[in-house]
Amino acid sequence: MSIFVQPLVIAALVWWFSTGAILWLVRLPRRTFGWSLGLYAVAAAVATVGVMIAARDASVSGAYVAFGCALVVWGWHEMGFLMGKLTGPRRTACPFGAQGWKRFTLSAETVIHHEIALALTAVLFVALTWGQPNQTGTLTFLLLFGMRLSTKLNIFLGVPNPPITFLPSGLNYLRSYFRRARFNALFPLSLGLSIVVTLLLGDAALSSTGGAQVGYALMFMLAALGLLEHGFLMLPSPDHALWGWALGHRHGTKPKPAVQVALATPGEPINEHP
Repeated sequence: MSIFVQPLVIAALVWWFSTGAILWLVRLPRRTFGWSLGLYAVAAAVATVGVMIAARDASVSGAYVAFGCALVVWGWHEMGFLMGKLTGPRRTACPFGAQGWKRFTLSAETVIHHEIALALTAVLFVALTWGQPNQTGTLTFLLLFGMRLSTKLNIFLGVPNPPITFLPSGLNYLRSYFRRARFNALFPLSLGLSIVVTLLLGDAALSSTGGAQVGYALMFMLAALGLLEHGFLMLPSPDHALWGWALGHRHGTKPKPAVQVALATPGEPINEHP
């Protein structure tokens, strides 16, 4: 049983620390962004090779290496996005009153470069690990990609608690593309698929042995955390309790309130226009 429990604990700790580290780095002065991204790009390149090499190793250590390398590459993409270097061609607030298809296309223009980069990386991982016994790295990246896409679509359609806390000041314009609503039709489907994927990964972990069991257990915890993050879209998120040290809010102080969120009526975009 310990071989199953250990990866669960490791995946949760890595998720917590890596998320906090990225949030901390993107809140440093902008002059540090070039160094951070450059050094991290080297680590991401090494990790990409690591995913390819680890795919040939079906042992327990191979599963851990593949999982860790996939997270390193994913972290580089996330840091590039939050630093404003890998977003999209549109970097201004949503025009007041934009609705329907127009709002969707404008929203897509703010993140399309990031989505394309993620998709190309996913294709690269599939190509590098095709036919190999250890698919932990590739499946981890695909799992993260799917969960993030689901989150973005739900935020666009409307949720009670859009994750504005994680946006650094340079991306404040993205708030105007978020929608605050009590419910959207996609959320039950997203939640249902997340539950199914989580249960399938858990069952695969329990029915496997060795490296395969560790790989599935790592992904099971990641899927469970993704399910939890979907829940935070509907319920108050404990982000400051989890990552206050990274978000830069000292104990006893409150972050600047998002006036747009407080004033937005349910079902309306969180628009920065008066």
